[in-house]
Amino acid sequence: MRIAILSRNSNLYSTRRLKEAGEQRGHEVDIIDTLHCYMDITSNKPAVRYKGEALPHYDAVIPRIGASVTFYGTAVVRQFEMMGTYSINESVAISRSRDKLRSLQLLSRKGIGLPRTGFAHRPDNVDDLIKNVGGAPLVIKLLEGTQGIGVVLAESKKTAESIIEAFMGLNANILIQEYIKEAGGADIRCLVVGGKVVAAMKRQAAEGEFRSNLHRGGSAEIVRLSAAERRTAVEAAKAMGLNMCGVDILRSNNGPLVMEVNSSPGLEGIESATGKDVAAMVYQFLEKTTRSSTRTRGNG
Repeated sequence: MRIAILSRNSNLYSTRRLKEAGEQRGHEVDIIDTLHCYMDITSNKPAVRYKGEALPHYDAVIPRIGASVTFYGTAVVRQFEMMGTYSINESVAISRSRDKLRSLQLLSRKGIGLPRTGFAHRPDNVDDLIKNVGGAPLVIKLLEGTQGIGVVLAESKKTAESIIEAFMGLNANILIQEYIKEAGGADIRCLVVGGKVVAAMKRQAAEGEFRSNLHRGGSAEIVRLSAAERRTAVEAAKAMGLNMCGVDILRSNNGPLVMEVNSSPGLEGIESATGKDVAAMVYQFLEKTTRSSTRTRGNG
């Protein structure tokens, strides 16, 4: 197959691994800088142009769309979809998962466990907003934050009120969530591919830090999932419509709670922690899916 990886940086671990794994399996793999693509939308034959030329037909595309380029990146993915190229994650699913509020609402509608969450533009009663999620300590998150940036733990009600009012004074959109103390500064990253959890790791926050992101000095180790955790991860991916994603779960006294669903999960941490060739599993899914869609078109 001929496959395109949409990535801004060909030197990133995940991008390199996906290219290597694809070529090892006999595929032709191109890395394309998403922001350097431009689209021919007006013609009867939609095209994506790159470096002065129309790109060839690809059998599949693997989007590695960073949060800062979601709008343009999903437009490029959508153009490939219009051209009949299969995307492992559809543009609408990527957009859905990037909107933290929308994704939590969709997960809630499906009955998937979540931390108690509050959202308001400018509440008349900040005290009631705090009380609604169980009071302090609580977590305050910027809707646009990534990799732990814009996530603050408020230890007391007074601190929470000050932070909320400060963010609102800057017209920032925020979520407030209950703090799951029993998680002990750890979460579980489940890598879901094709409706199955193919790898999972436990991420532990560094001492003095409550955010478990590896970018923030957290550590990772392989973890054994319970049936409920595995089921929660799969259902969360399905609710977002993502064929490949990372689902971040907290272990709580009320069962597994989903914090976030990431449509472009990094592979370095989870491959290192588990020893699994996740990149190869992505291609196994693509090979199976594209063969099935080809057969379906042939039978039609």
